[in-house]
Amino acid sequence: MQLLDGKLTSEQIKQEIAEQVADIKAAGKRAPHLAAILVGDDGASETYVNNKVLDCKQVGFESTLIRLPDSVSEDELMGEIDKLNNDDNIDGFIVQVPLPKHIDETRVTLSIDPAKDVDGFSPASVGRMCLGLPTFISATPNGVMELLKRYNVDTSGKHCVVVGRSHIVGTPMSILMSRNTNPGNATVTLVHSRTQNMEEICRSADILIVAIGKAEFVTADLVKPGAVVIDVGITRVDDASRPKGFRLAGDVDFASVSEKCSYITPVPGGVGPMTRASLLQNTLKAWQMRQQEA
Repeated sequence: MQLLDGKLTSEQIKQEIAEQVADIKAAGKRAPHLAAILVGDDGASETYVNNKVLDCKQVGFESTLIRLPDSVSEDELMGEIDKLNNDDNIDGFIVQVPLPKHIDETRVTLSIDPAKDVDGFSPASVGRMCLGLPTFISATPNGVMELLKRYNVDTSGKHCVVVGRSHIVGTPMSILMSRNTNPGNATVTLVHSRTQNMEEICRSADILIVAIGKAEFVTADLVKPGAVVIDVGITRVDDASRPKGFRLAGDVDFASVSEKCSYITPVPGGVGPMTRASLLQNTLKAWQMRQQEA
């Protein structure tokens, strides 16, 4: 069994980006600029966004964090998005989810300029991905593809099973793995809560990608010997033996599955760091696109 080390790989990617940013600055140009809107005080979102700010500093990006109270109206949030859409100094931005229940996330997604949609969630980005055209790929699926690529995992002709059909991970993951690319060229089955014989399908997978948000859902009996296992989930599980009273668990039971598979991502330290690195890659791409248009 070999670990697909997202922490190590993400640091390599950040170093590569930092070198490109150094060249950009040496040429007298401004650095790429990533902005984020954070609504409310959700603890997980706060940590995630703060890490993004630190990532920007590490690679030499400019960053802007806009904090709004959870009482902000939808129209006020739309006003902030409009400002970022029209700010020539901002190359890309994200609106951190989840949002308060009184705000329509779909309306927010649709309001973001596709040229600045570094999260890759807009219909334009998703449509171009489906057509195999250059675009922003949503950060988590892109991070998974980058891991498979850098570890030279053979995906061509393999049976890939994606567990979960969210528009953020599962659905785009299934499309990317089926495209005529490397990694890619897999035969993909997408399973979800209404799938019959899910266990049997999972056991047939050469590559198993799990993104359902249920701690340790996939156990060794669902995994084919020698399979590649990608664990996208991360959940806080109560654990009185830990100083903080909890531990972080993935969607895969790492202890049992790791003894059976050929490759596996750990949690934490697997897909999570790759998601953050992918956002930086998308921001650099947005900067490059803006330079071409100038």
